[in-house]
Amino acid sequence: MKVRIIALLLIAAISTAFIIPQQESEIKWLDFNKGYALAKKKNKIMLVDVYTEWCGWCKRMDRDAYAKGNIIQAVNEDFVAVKFNPEVQGVVYEYNGQKYNGEQLAVAISNNRINGYPTTIFLYPKTKQSEIVVGYKNAEQMEPVLTEMKKIFYGK
Repeated sequence: MKVRIIALLLIAAISTAFIIPQQESEIKWLDFNKGYALAKKKNKIMLVDVYTEWCGWCKRMDRDAYAKGNIIQAVNEDFVAVKFNPEVQGVVYEYNGQKYNGEQLAVAISNNRINGYPTTIFLYPKTKQSEIVVGYKNAEQMEPVLTEMKKIFYGK
């Protein structure tokens, strides 16, 4: 009798795991070329995390903002997330019908306004509009930024 009860409880627990939607555990980061194509196709805002390997504040922002549940959910739901390191050599990026290396693309997508790392650029391919947020943000600081970008680009 105990075995049947345990078996039924186990089956119920396993069934529930498939029914209850699981919250995503990380942001779905893409490279710039794939992200730009997807943002155009889905008519979504690109969130471009411009970083470098040597940037300590970039790594801290990954931990303090982009690894937090509320930020993960908001980014994956409303944005196309792109990680972009302009210092990587040998990569050709395509943007607005032009080809760029990393440094050139950074200038193009920021209107030459990147003056430090991390920098977050919000691009909306539909209107070719962009907004730039310079510097480190933790989850509490990033959440209202994401909300504001949805208002600016989507009107919601």
